[in-house]
Amino acid sequence: MAESTVRVVIVDDHSIFRSGLRADLDATIDVVGEAADAASAVAIIEATAPDVVLLDVHLPAGAGAASGPDAAGGEAVIRGAGPSVPATRFLALSVSDAAEDVVRVIRAGARGYITKGSSGAEVSRAVHAVAGGDAVFSPRLAGFVLDAFGAAVGETATTNDELDRLSTREQEVMRLIARGYAYKEVAAELFISMKTVESHVSAVLRKLQLSSRYELTAWASARRLL
Repeated sequence: MAESTVRVVIVDDHSIFRSGLRADLDATIDVVGEAADAASAVAIIEATAPDVVLLDVHLPAGAGAASGPDAAGGEAVIRGAGPSVPATRFLALSVSDAAEDVVRVIRAGARGYITKGSSGAEVSRAVHAVAGGDAVFSPRLAGFVLDAFGAAVGETATTNDELDRLSTREQEVMRLIARGYAYKEVAAELFISMKTVESHVSAVLRKLQLSSRYELTAWASARRLL
């Protein structure tokens, strides 16, 4: 069965690269737009709503863009256009294979990252894979993603295990105490007695193996529970 056509926007600040890539993609890729900077990329993506954006990670901000580091780069394009075109997927295509570039653009929402050493056929296959909902990475880059996001998954699992030790009421008390509420304020917020609050706090500290409400605040802050 023949592959369906995928509509693509190419974003790269080198016109020669864009032209060469366009010529090298196979016939199932329909290039509906190009851009050379973050600001113009957001505009063309919102106007064309492509299936996939082939996106360099190092881009100038462009004319009329806000100043500052958040206005440039591939992640600025994803954050700027992504909410307007929720069905569009972003595939980073860059000469850089630096871990920080890979992790930064994936955190912003890219569905894959391949290097410019890839052939036209390889890029075309990656475009189809990403359009179909898959994540695609050049082989040596996958390790960066696993290292960066595997750790986050492990931390989440650990946090969930720790929270499972607490009852629903204990979790409510824990969050309020960690936010700096006094025992009296917690009692009023949850419609329970101060004695009950004290009992829950003792249980929370014991189950989490903490020694004070200050340690509890640090524990909850590190796990983004506040």
